[in-house]
Amino acid sequence: MRSRTVRVRRRTGYVHTMWLNHPSDLFRLTVIAVLTYPALVALLRVSGKRTLSKLNAFDLVVTVALGSTLATILLSRSVSLVEGLLALSLLVALQYGAAFLAVRWPPSQRLLKSTPTLLLRDGVLRHDVLRRVRISDSEIRQAARSQGHGDLTRLAAVVLETDGSLSVIGQEARGDGSALTDVPGA
Repeated sequence: MRSRTVRVRRRTGYVHTMWLNHPSDLFRLTVIAVLTYPALVALLRVSGKRTLSKLNAFDLVVTVALGSTLATILLSRSVSLVEGLLALSLLVALQYGAAFLAVRWPPSQRLLKSTPTLLLRDGVLRHDVLRRVRISDSEIRQAARSQGHGDLTRLAAVVLETDGSLSVIGQEARGDGSALTDVPGA
């Protein structure tokens, strides 16, 4: 049995295959990309450094949505340039608004961000917490080593931050502990 390429004839008479729908699509894609990409970069610059910082869950969702929207603008003929730029602008504005709300009204932070989690306190690993957040003892030891600590018993705290990073605080650097006031259990 012979394999054959499926072809669909459009009203224009041009033969449509999986390799190229229409030569004008390449031109459209180039123009849209050249206009949309700088617009996205400008929107991100205007929205501030927070949009580009280490990502918490909310920021990650916005970033993925921006990427998906950009791909849709570039590849979908049914989305106009103006509609796409409006969608990008709305996503950035919503992210900016949520960040503004989180700073001005602290209870909203619980909706938008997780809280930091104390994994080690005064040199003692909190195994129940480690299991709950799915972090192994070896990851704690690796974080301690990477920040120049060789002895877990000389650590005041290891905190799983809202962006997924691990903060390590040595006993000598603990001070009054005010940096840990927003960490439950500290």
